[in-house]
Amino acid sequence: MYAFVDQFLSGLKNTLLVFALSCAFGTLLGLLIAVLRNSTRKSVSSCMRAYTGIIRGVPELLIILLTYFGGTALLSAIAGGYIEINAFAAGVAALTVVFSGYAAEIFRGAINAVAPGQREAAAALGLSNSQIWFLIIIPQMIPIALPAFCNLCISLIKDTSLISVVGLTDVMRVAYIGAGSLRAPLPFYLAASAIYLALTSLSLLSFRLLERRYSLPAMKG
Repeated sequence: MYAFVDQFLSGLKNTLLVFALSCAFGTLLGLLIAVLRNSTRKSVSSCMRAYTGIIRGVPELLIILLTYFGGTALLSAIAGGYIEINAFAAGVAALTVVFSGYAAEIFRGAINAVAPGQREAAAALGLSNSQIWFLIIIPQMIPIALPAFCNLCISLIKDTSLISVVGLTDVMRVAYIGAGSLRAPLPFYLAASAIYLALTSLSLLSFRLLERRYSLPAMKG
């Protein structure tokens, strides 16, 4: 068991990297989708609605497998020979897509919760559409979206364990290999459980501090 400490640390590093990148990219993509959902063009709004509906309706594991094997097939077709996509890149891409689909709905609800009069008043003052979004709507939607967004981030931490199915050496993969090689599944899976519990507990504490700092004062004001 102690021989796998270094492997667990390496797996923890990959887990944190996958989470950080997927969360960052997924947040930006989700915000873009939420903005486009409010587009006056029905074709654009319908496409974004279909995107979020499909992503939320398909299991995360299937999206990871489709991204990994689909990316491999695409690269192989372009290169004219077999090229296997990097497991880390496939994992980040898949979880970014998953995270963006759920984040978009959270952001959309928060955007719709902002009083319409705020936008009308900003337009009357001569602000451009981009200024209205970045100076008026988005700052007001953040406190509204923060609680649900924090819960989504905690779910993302746990979803990173699914990347092990495509061969990425994360915490779950190390536990699986160690359990199989030493034929002692219980200690390794308990160790993995403890690591994920520590990550989610620290994240929950951090998010509660964020909510206390940003959400509550904004709601009082």
